[in-house]
Amino acid sequence: MGTILIDKLLHTVVNRGASDLHLTVGQPPVVRLHGRLKKLETKVLEADDTTALMKSIAPERCQQELQEVGGSDFGFAFGDLARFRVSIFKQRGHVALVLRQIPLDLMSMNDLGTPPVLADLVMRPRGLILVTGPTGSGKTTTLAAAVDYLNENVDHHIITIEDPIEFYHSHKKSIVNQRELGVDVPSFAEAIRRALRQDPDVILVGELRDLDTIEAAITAAETGHIVFGTLHTTGAAGTINRIIDVFPTNQQEQIRTQLSVALIGVLSQTLLPKIGGGRVAAYEMLVITSAIANLIRENKIFRITSAIQTGQKEGMQLLDDHLFQLWKDGRVEKQEALLKANYVNDLAARIAQVERGLLEAEDEARSRMDRAAK
Repeated sequence: MGTILIDKLLHTVVNRGASDLHLTVGQPPVVRLHGRLKKLETKVLEADDTTALMKSIAPERCQQELQEVGGSDFGFAFGDLARFRVSIFKQRGHVALVLRQIPLDLMSMNDLGTPPVLADLVMRPRGLILVTGPTGSGKTTTLAAAVDYLNENVDHHIITIEDPIEFYHSHKKSIVNQRELGVDVPSFAEAIRRALRQDPDVILVGELRDLDTIEAAITAAETGHIVFGTLHTTGAAGTINRIIDVFPTNQQEQIRTQLSVALIGVLSQTLLPKIGGGRVAAYEMLVITSAIANLIRENKIFRITSAIQTGQKEGMQLLDDHLFQLWKDGRVEKQEALLKANYVNDLAARIAQVERGLLEAEDEARSRMDRAAK
């Protein structure tokens, strides 16, 4: 029963282009379509259903982890149709699952509309590049596009450390070795330390989730490697503060100095529903210039936002400026842009100004037509 049902459900997810599938007791299966949750027209799931569904796809080690610690994550291939990142967990004593669809086709940085300067940064010989944003904002997709760009253009050894592996990379110009937590290596920090002995040019760290991992990533970036990492933070300035705050107070000054040297860029992103269906990403881009390195070293992080504003010729952009542009180009609704803005009132005022201008222009045109008609 479990297998038949899961195949049907996954076909539905793939055919409708849904991003996620939620399976929990007391609800029919629910899909997330263009950012909105929709119930499927099927029976309400019972405890036996979710357990059978989980057992039909979860590896033995993950079922054991579910029993021991109440949850587990793994990657799962649905034939040639799609890959899924699966999270299984206990809630109210029952099993629940969330499956996130991972497109089989890698999107390019061009397709995603990432700031052009990102392509320059990834080609640098060393440094730490952070891609940040809330869960489900497309960070993994952006990183996969960056790895693919390198893979197509340069002969590098690229090591990815992921939990779980989402996009599969084939070897093109580069060699790509992908290591999965719990399968190939016990922890991110351990994998980074080992990677340094594996002649890498590029190391991708799925998540900078603790002090050990952050420390190892900074060291790797300092010693002549490009390191990509992700954080669940919003905004470039918030990301830098978050990294520094992970360290004990007596180490923070030293970390600020190290970061000012190792860090070369922060890309912060969020996803919005696009007018006409699908989703579009809005980006904030911080490039670490010598002036910004000084701000980090001197603990003047609060000045970074205005430095991004004036750093457009270096390829920088503020999230709110990109949101404004997406609205102006007719790609997203005003409400959606305001929901994601860092400074809602400022963005609302800018949009209102344009709307007023448009209304005035329309009135002007109408009265000209009226005059002509007379």
